[in-house]
Amino acid sequence: MTDARQGLTGLLDTEAIRKDFPLLDRTVHDGKKIVYLDSAATSQKPRQVLDALNTYYERHNANVHRGVYTIAEEATALYEGARDKVAAFINAPSRDEVIFTKNASESLNLVANMLGWADEPYRVDRDTEIVTTEMEHHSNIVPWQLLAQRTGAKLKWFGITDEGRLDLSNIDEIITEKTKIVSFTLVSNILGTVNPVEQIIRRAQQVGALVCIDASQAAPHMVLDVQALQADFVAFTGHKMVGPTGIGVLWGRQELLEDLPPFLGGGEMIETVSMHSSTYAPAPHKFEAGTPPIAQAVGLGAAVDYLSAIGMEKIYQHEKAITEYAVKRLLEVPDLRIIGPATAEDRGATISFTLGDIHPHDVGQVLDELGIAVRVGHHCARPVCLRYGIPATTRASFYLYSTPAEVDALVDGLEHVRNFFG
Repeated sequence: MTDARQGLTGLLDTEAIRKDFPLLDRTVHDGKKIVYLDSAATSQKPRQVLDALNTYYERHNANVHRGVYTIAEEATALYEGARDKVAAFINAPSRDEVIFTKNASESLNLVANMLGWADEPYRVDRDTEIVTTEMEHHSNIVPWQLLAQRTGAKLKWFGITDEGRLDLSNIDEIITEKTKIVSFTLVSNILGTVNPVEQIIRRAQQVGALVCIDASQAAPHMVLDVQALQADFVAFTGHKMVGPTGIGVLWGRQELLEDLPPFLGGGEMIETVSMHSSTYAPAPHKFEAGTPPIAQAVGLGAAVDYLSAIGMEKIYQHEKAITEYAVKRLLEVPDLRIIGPATAEDRGATISFTLGDIHPHDVGQVLDELGIAVRVGHHCARPVCLRYGIPATTRASFYLYSTPAEVDALVDGLEHVRNFFG
């Protein structure tokens, strides 16, 4: 074992953790043990989450909030109990600030639509500006483009430096007195960059702009304290944090949720309805029209229990060590170029790279034959690829179950790729 690998032992009992994840035992391509390095796209699920989903469907399946019979009350308790767990997980001041959506994309669209329909002082219109960044996932670009097109507002953004950091040198020109909303990612899903939240929020507060943070790549990997962040909205998704697909979260400050209009109309989000008008239920139900993702919320609650039992700080330190080791090993590969910060400082557990003139799709296919699962493409962050003049990248991303041996398997696999293509 190398000195670098030696330093990784003891942070987490990954051997025990991996036993909780059935898929990690799977083999592909004639018995090759799968090396799963795509947790930034979706994480694997532990038995505890799978069991919670099965138990819900087998013993408690009913619609929530309406029924007075036993299993309906049990389903409601499980659903609302998941809200309590998420609120505690992110240190929300109130459980009523936690809105369940189907994913982070819906959470961000919810914010954009609320602001498009809002009254003053929150309304976005042709005299206002929307600010985002060049490193965003499409889910935090397209909703704001749509809002700008509908309202006539001006869309502005921060660029990216050659090192993969946000260029904040012109922050006072980008965020101005006309800015209504600043929406940016806490951790980039393609570059791995951890962004300087305090500096951006401080400037937004100076001009009275709201702040929305996409925490999809942060909530699974580090302590997420919405009170410490001091943002107005925070969005994330369950399937990247060992939870099921089909469940996302939008946290918002209670006074904003009380003042802003709903995005979707239907059952459950109403207080009274006549043929002439309707009044709305208080938040969070005001923003949860129709039958919600009940089983998925129960699964997310189990995921929160699982991560909390291990400890988010321990998970963060493990991933930091894995990432530092991975950066070191990848930089040893000839012709490999890391797209984004080439150090482990202020970066998450995601590393995108190119390998000489070999197309990332070819890299991914050869690695797959070895049982190594990585992501290839522009990762729903095409402006980043355009910024660096590349068609796509190969992306390896790590999580609490990742090991240094898997990093070594990736590096060995890349050497095989280089030999394969001569």
